[in-house]
Amino acid sequence: MKLYKNLIDASAKILKEIFENNRYADKAIEYAFKQNKQWGSRDRKFVAEAVYDCVRNFRLYTELAESKNNYWRLIAVWLILKEIDITHLQEFKSISPEKIKQQFTTLSAKNYLKYSFPDWLWQYGIDQLGEKQFTNQAQAMHNTASVILRANTLKTSSETLRKLLLSEDIETESIEGLKDALKLLKRKNIFKTTAFKNGLFEVQDCGSQQISLFSNPNEKQIIIDACAGAGGKSLHIAALTNNKGKIISLDVHEKKLEQLRLRANRAGAFNIETKLIEPSTLKLLHKKADLLLLDVPCSGSGVLKRNPDTKWKLNQKTLNETIELQSTILHTYSTMLKKEGTLIYSTCSIFPAENQEQIAKFVKTNKEFSVIEEKTILPSLNYDGFYMCKLKQNN
Repeated sequence: MKLYKNLIDASAKILKEIFENNRYADKAIEYAFKQNKQWGSRDRKFVAEAVYDCVRNFRLYTELAESKNNYWRLIAVWLILKEIDITHLQEFKSISPEKIKQQFTTLSAKNYLKYSFPDWLWQYGIDQLGEKQFTNQAQAMHNTASVILRANTLKTSSETLRKLLLSEDIETESIEGLKDALKLLKRKNIFKTTAFKNGLFEVQDCGSQQISLFSNPNEKQIIIDACAGAGGKSLHIAALTNNKGKIISLDVHEKKLEQLRLRANRAGAFNIETKLIEPSTLKLLHKKADLLLLDVPCSGSGVLKRNPDTKWKLNQKTLNETIELQSTILHTYSTMLKKEGTLIYSTCSIFPAENQEQIAKFVKTNKEFSVIEEKTILPSLNYDGFYMCKLKQNN
């Protein structure tokens, strides 16, 4: 592989944005691509792989590079471990590939380094799940995430979508147990396809898709998606209800709701109404929902495969604050549910403190609620990690 200094430099600058300016990896890469439209597909692939691999292995690579903020050295470690010759570059003259490889073998024997976790988060995961279970999940989340599509059944089927994508040279395969899901066999820019522009699919992981299916919505319900974000689950529910019934999608961020409206228009989902969460919103929607979905903010510990930089943006203080926010949302937003309505609580976390323990505390102080069903999806099943709980409000 021929190395281009400008691409190494661009990758180093993106890493600095992520680790020093707190940018999300995907957004930092997206911005760099927009600023460098002259890059070809190989250039973009190099930058994306360099950045994501360095983020995914940040703890280990910084140990090997003997520096936390020399991002050129970080990329040098990545290149060496990929067996790419760097000795001809003046910037890497002080780096010994042999030493890096020797240290890699030694350091990789320690799982918290091998899977690149901060000390506190590694110990927290062990405390929550036990060492064996958490190590298994850390190993699973250390792999690159697959790209999963959800066929928009308001407009097409997964089989028809598969054929349409194949006509645009994009290969997919079906996923057992999820009839509307397709897995990309090779990463490509699917957002330029005619199928995407026509609203025939959304990008949505298998675990996330299962939350809407677990909710079991029907066409006669008033459904409130109270933490809707950009609306992935609202759109899925619209498809599952065949554009009937009523979906009210709420969020505290207007920009996310704007994005949801654009996505809904593209998807042909016309039974979605968006509302910004304001002081009057909960009062206005008091006891309105037959089905209430609370996909609450969480640590993101189940989706580290997809967002590896989360490990370095999270700390014990923010995690504690998030757990407190989850409790607040459960107690205050549940007032939007009708008597005998169904509440779905979900997170993309694998930690019981955000899941089973959160629900146990809620039903202890809200005795009109009872747990009907719980489901946990672990990353070791090759999906993102999710927890979901179905509760019924009694008379």
